[in-house]
Amino acid sequence: MIEADKKSATEGLRLIDSHCHLHDTEFFTDNRERFYKETVEANIGMICVGTDQRSSRQAVEFAANHEFTWAAIGVHPHDTKDGWGDVKTLLENKTENSLIVAIGEIGLDYYYNNSPRETQIEGLEAQLQMAIDYDLPVSFHVRDGAKDQPSVWDDFWPIFDNFPGLRGVLHSFTDTRDNLEKGFSRNLYVGLNGISTFTKDQSQKELFASIPLERLLLETDAPFLTPAPFRGNINKPEYVRLVAEYWAKQRNIDFDVLGQATLHNTKELFGI
Repeated sequence: MIEADKKSATEGLRLIDSHCHLHDTEFFTDNRERFYKETVEANIGMICVGTDQRSSRQAVEFAANHEFTWAAIGVHPHDTKDGWGDVKTLLENKTENSLIVAIGEIGLDYYYNNSPRETQIEGLEAQLQMAIDYDLPVSFHVRDGAKDQPSVWDDFWPIFDNFPGLRGVLHSFTDTRDNLEKGFSRNLYVGLNGISTFTKDQSQKELFASIPLERLLLETDAPFLTPAPFRGNINKPEYVRLVAEYWAKQRNIDFDVLGQATLHNTKELFGI
């Protein structure tokens, strides 16, 4: 098990994948340790993010046994129908030097009806209270449904504003400039991943390019959303380097400038 003082051991890292699921045996089995080794050998750390009660427990266990790895725990809106009590239990058992650095990924998702809207809202509010009670940042998953349905953001922002003091990141953000600016006005960070390297939507590209460097985090969402040029293959935390390379080129800045800025932002938000 990793010693407690390893929580702050980010020396030598060039990047941190701020959102991946490498810990989750639903997605990674015999390739998990190989992908972990490749990632840390590339001087990349990772935050392993839970999506339900089982994967949150796995995230904590994985972080406890792997260097340069931290855990976020929470129940994705799709899974709120199954409850979130284990998240509270994990927090109650959290020690001062715990490797749990965030609540997430949590939010609202009206794209599918895997959990009823009312249950999603209840789960979000309960977990936001946990974030306040334990002074942890939040990884937010917010996704709209069909265009003829009420906007998810019309529910999300009033809920967010009911919890003063929240801080966090809009994970895998692909929405409008209006909601981007609303996030900035609330001091939120924005996470970019492989989508930003392969989208054909010019307005999205311009939106991504406009994110101030001091508000930007990089992520993979591995095993999903594999960046160009490896689309079609399983994603892995090491590929956060490809997202960094892409945006350094697009912004016409040195890779290390972008890397150090996003590394700083990640450490600042998650306290690592």
